[in-house]
Amino acid sequence: MSRQLRTSRFDPRAGFHTEGKDSGPSVPQGLLKAARSSGQLNLAGRNLGEVPQCVWRINVDIPEEANQNLSFSSTERWWEQTDLTKLIISSNKLQSLSDDLRLLPALTVLDIHDNQLTSLPSAIRELDNLQKLNISHNKLKMLPEEITSLKNLKALHLQHNELTCIPEGFEHLSSLEDLDLSNNRLATVPAGFALLSSLLRLNLSSNQLKSLPPEISRMKRLKHLDCDSNLLETVPPDVGSMESLELLSLRRNKLRVLPEFPSSRHLKELYLGENQIEMLGAEHLQHLQAILVLDLRGNKLRSVPEEMALLQSLERLDLSNNDISSLPCSLGNLHLKFLALEGNPLRTIRREIIAKGTQEVLKYLRSKIKDDGTSQNDSVPKTAMTLPSESRVNVHAIVTLKLLDYSDKQATLIPDDIFDATKSNIITSVNFSKNQLCEIPKRNNFLSSLPEEMSSLTKLQSINLSFNRFKVLPTVLYHIPTLEAVLISNNQVGSVDPQKMKLMENLSTLDLQNNDLLQIPPELGNCVQLRSLLLDGNPFRVPRAAILMKGTAAVLEYLRDRIPA
Repeated sequence: MSRQLRTSRFDPRAGFHTEGKDSGPSVPQGLLKAARSSGQLNLAGRNLGEVPQCVWRINVDIPEEANQNLSFSSTERWWEQTDLTKLIISSNKLQSLSDDLRLLPALTVLDIHDNQLTSLPSAIRELDNLQKLNISHNKLKMLPEEITSLKNLKALHLQHNELTCIPEGFEHLSSLEDLDLSNNRLATVPAGFALLSSLLRLNLSSNQLKSLPPEISRMKRLKHLDCDSNLLETVPPDVGSMESLELLSLRRNKLRVLPEFPSSRHLKELYLGENQIEMLGAEHLQHLQAILVLDLRGNKLRSVPEEMALLQSLERLDLSNNDISSLPCSLGNLHLKFLALEGNPLRTIRREIIAKGTQEVLKYLRSKIKDDGTSQNDSVPKTAMTLPSESRVNVHAIVTLKLLDYSDKQATLIPDDIFDATKSNIITSVNFSKNQLCEIPKRNNFLSSLPEEMSSLTKLQSINLSFNRFKVLPTVLYHIPTLEAVLISNNQVGSVDPQKMKLMENLSTLDLQNNDLLQIPPELGNCVQLRSLLLDGNPFRVPRAAILMKGTAAVLEYLRDRIPA
């Protein structure tokens, strides 16, 4: 066949046989060929007004190169092509999808976010293998009932649409684990949601909800529940009995009272900021044994109960913009990494102390305990939650964590019985910080570099370099693969190398608070081994404080989304 003849029959720009006028940019033949091999096709950001027919028929029609009698190698036999399993057509100008969608029954991932879709075709029910469906950032006002037929669907992202209701039968999505309905116009949540037995994450934020169905507490596997920015005045009391719940976010609502949390043994993050809560009592706190983050900013609290000191796992406490005039001195016994007090009429703590940051405030509160003539241990209420670390030496930490902790004792020497307590146990970490030792250097030093010879410390798991003068993360740390925790807060660090950090496979804790980081590299989001990433007190603008408050997983996800394509 001559080149002229082929040109007359086929559009060389499109790479597929044209049937009628093409209404948008074409799909290169090479892209289609690669998709037949890999099973994945990415058409994001191509200004498409409609999906070209060749995409729907990619596994049906004979490829153009076969019609051109081209020779095929053993690796390019078109009849051995892979069914399309992943289709990304996001960030285009699509207003509708064809029923020809049914021609791609092998799809497991369909991403059509950021288009102008007002409806979905009923043929979507035929995508039996679909596991992830992203239809966010469109103009959907309703969902077809056929969507409830997707029995294998695990993730459904519907945020930023115009939905006012959920179709009946939604509870039939028995495999669903991740459901995002945020930024829609929902006024109610179906009680049938309680039957979504596999659901782990539910985002209902930024809707028009005035209440939640009591049945929601039956979702026994649910770990994350986000109801921010609604019109909630109360939450069902049984929400506090959701045993698997790890994160509960109720910010920017109209709550006046809180539920108790008698069964929430795994609750780690509780966000209640910007409500109208006036009172916080012991009954609200006594069962929060695992809590790491407690956000109470922007409420009407007048006092903080002594029982707050029972939350020995608490790392971040935001009390800013309330009506609090004094704090219990026992707060000084908490091991907080972040404490926000701005915007309160505090009379017992001078502003200059608050301005110096969390650790100075805690130190001041502890000093007031001593001034009152009571010991630190006496200031902590004696309950079942009192931890072993409140005794002279934490034997539990020695045995299970291989940690010898004798910190914050204001001691001039380490007593022999502290070392004797280790007995024959192997110790991998020692914490003698915040003492007045003469023979062992204090934490506050003037280090600006570390020797390369430290790379020979092949069993080092934790290093604390806080309160020094490092301007970069010492290069040698990247070459110690056993490191699990790097604490380098309160220095002058201006940059980190995310590529090298990704290779530190055991690193789970990275404390970079109060440094000089002007920007956080998006590639840091690929360091998925991190379980605790602390970035407060740096001059960067993004991620915003609201993202930081959501915890490490949310920060890493935010950074990954900003990695250039």
